[in-house]
Amino acid sequence: MENVVKIEKDRAATEKRLLDTLGKMVAEKGFEKIEINAIAVRSGVSKILIYRYFGSKDGLLAAYIRQHDFWINFPRQIPQRKKLPNFLKKMFRKQIERLYNDPTLKRLCRWELSTRNAMIDELRRQREETGLWIIETVCKLTNRDPKEVAALATIISAAIDYLVMLEDFCPEYNGISLNKAKGWKQICNGIDMIIDNWLANSPNNFTENCSILNNRNKN
Repeated sequence: MENVVKIEKDRAATEKRLLDTLGKMVAEKGFEKIEINAIAVRSGVSKILIYRYFGSKDGLLAAYIRQHDFWINFPRQIPQRKKLPNFLKKMFRKQIERLYNDPTLKRLCRWELSTRNAMIDELRRQREETGLWIIETVCKLTNRDPKEVAALATIISAAIDYLVMLEDFCPEYNGISLNKAKGWKQICNGIDMIIDNWLANSPNNFTENCSILNNRNKN
């Protein structure tokens, strides 16, 4: 039993070392020129182990995405209706921070867009599973149509991904600086406004506002 535990710990440590090495190399050179041999040499790990643990270079790249991706690692916790507005605003801010502050993840997400294999399909399936759970939960809390929530969530999250990945090649979009903090603050403020306006017009609030209006008319 002790030997099994040791092997598992050794494997976890080796995988971490490989993923850390990959992160540094991609940040320095991009992933296009990186080969398994170079990763093995720099990390001090046998090339055989890389293939055994990850199957291929693509497997190693996918493993890095899985470890750092915001939606794949999203905790399955959403507060009740009263705290939902701030939670949703912070959620999208964290999505921006995770991708914007990790140049390796940003580059690998660009790579993922042009790649199709079983490993990438699994990453997308995991994100989709998380997204559907968030949509279902928000629908229950707000009494909104799932199609409406799904459309809104897709527009915001996809816009964030696109703009963060675009930033290296296009520093400005619609007059907003994508490579400066003030630009992202402006985008975050816009997302906040969308969320506030959407929730303010939720069915629950609509019913409440109609009640208030009817009472005023009676008086």
